[in-house]
Amino acid sequence: QVQFVESGGGEVQPGGSLRLSCTASGFLFRAYDMSWYRQAPGKERELVASSTGDRSANYADSVKGRFTVSRDNARKSVHLQMNGLKPEDTAVYYCSTTYQGQDLWGPGTQVTVSS
Repeated sequence: QVQFVESGGGEVQPGGSLRLSCTASGFLFRAYDMSWYRQAPGKERELVASSTGDRSANYADSVKGRFTVSRDNARKSVHLQMNGLKPEDTAVYYCSTTYQGQDLWGPGTQVTVSS
């Protein structure tokens, strides 16, 4: 079955940096777009960034210029470098893809930005 494992979350002060990683298994990774979503308490899950099979990238307006998504098809992994973190970035971050008509997510990793 499709499976994702996220890592790299933690607690940082405003202006700090984190690098999230997601390792995938159970499908032909290189053929699928990969995305990062996040969900804060009381809010809906939102798309943060995505990486296509040819490694082009798209970003939510709120993170443009601060976050960078990348992927390594050989290692079946996708990463999210987060710089200049703000308190509003606090959320659980999820790795995701659409596989056989279903949106699938990993268990998530917590990111907390607080002074």
